Amino acid sequence: MTDRYRLWLVTWLLLGGGMLYLLSPILTPFVVSALLAYLGDPLVDWLEARRIKRTPAVVLVFTGIFGLLTVLLLLLVPQVESQISQLVRRLPDYIEWLRTGLLPHIEGVLPGGVESLDPSLLSKALAKNWREAGGVVAGVWASVAGSGLALVAWLGNLVLIPVLTFYLLRDWDHLVAGVHALLPRRSEATVVRLVHESDEVLSGFLRGQLLVMFALGTIYTTGLWLIGLDFALLIGMLAGLVSFVPYLGLIVGILIAGIASILQVQGVAELPWVILVFVAGQLLEGTVLTPRLVGERIGLHPVAVIFAVLAGGQLYGFFGILLALPVAAVAMVLIRHVVESYRASPLYGHPLGESSDESPDDRVSELMEDKTAQSRADEPS
Repeated sequence: MTDRYRLWLVTWLLLGGGMLYLLSPILTPFVVSALLAYLGDPLVDWLEARRIKRTPAVVLVFTGIFGLLTVLLLLLVPQVESQISQLVRRLPDYIEWLRTGLLPHIEGVLPGGVESLDPSLLSKALAKNWREAGGVVAGVWASVAGSGLALVAWLGNLVLIPVLTFYLLRDWDHLVAGVHALLPRRSEATVVRLVHESDEVLSGFLRGQLLVMFALGTIYTTGLWLIGLDFALLIGMLAGLVSFVPYLGLIVGILIAGIASILQVQGVAELPWVILVFVAGQLLEGTVLTPRLVGERIGLHPVAVIFAVLAGGQLYGFFGILLALPVAAVAMVLIRHVVESYRASPLYGHPLGESSDESPDDRVSELMEDKTAQSRADEPS
């Protein structure tokens, strides 16, 4: 690769990143549609393999995807709204119990007491604000309807997503073939290999991890409902949504469900059952769900997942959050390729007698074994 070609490539990458930054407010429906088309294309190809033409197959998959999404929204949104409204109505009672039942015990333990804390003020403020809001859905609708342009943009995005998804599904193979035809012939094999590896990683995340999140949300919701927690659906869905980061759903779920259980029964009698629900869900995820639905294709460290989500949100807002994990997954594939190229280059070099085809994992294992042996040799007999 010549210096001129490298400069050309870097220039176009910088221009592309700048354009994404400037256009990020309007790109959300395109990203959502592309993700839905990516998820649905294997189903369309499967139907085509069974002698169904492309357009009828796209119609079937398109109807199935948006039919399922519509049913989920119609079933979940009213239930979530009801539970949030119920939580708001009970907040004053919870705060009163904290004031009369819990704070006296804390005052007896802490040297200085907590007389400065007045929960009644918090209770009145919460009740007033939520009465004015009139519920979550009403509040969101009021904020959207407050601006005519915002309402038009919101409705436009809502209409654009199914339209864009249909056309992307129909022409997905043509788009892929068109991009393939533009690849430089000298690097075609390398690019195709990297694309296939990226596709495996993306499919492992987008298809597998989304199924794991949905399954965990269902498990948590069912378990909390069985033990009688009032806000089982709300807490279970939240824990399932954040479970894309390993153990985060477990931690968030136990904290929120534990607090909700203590407030509901005004004690810790139900707390062991709450912990059991989330521990059982975590065990199922580690032994059944993730190995079967995701496997080892992702290769993203939890710290990398958190950083990718935060960085995407900081740079591009909601559009960046949508793209964060897919981009991070592809970036991991490219980083592995760069590392392999570096290790095979003269710049890295190899000590005399060491085979150049030794994998990084083997080398790390050897170094760890040498360090362990050295530590044992240094121990006093």
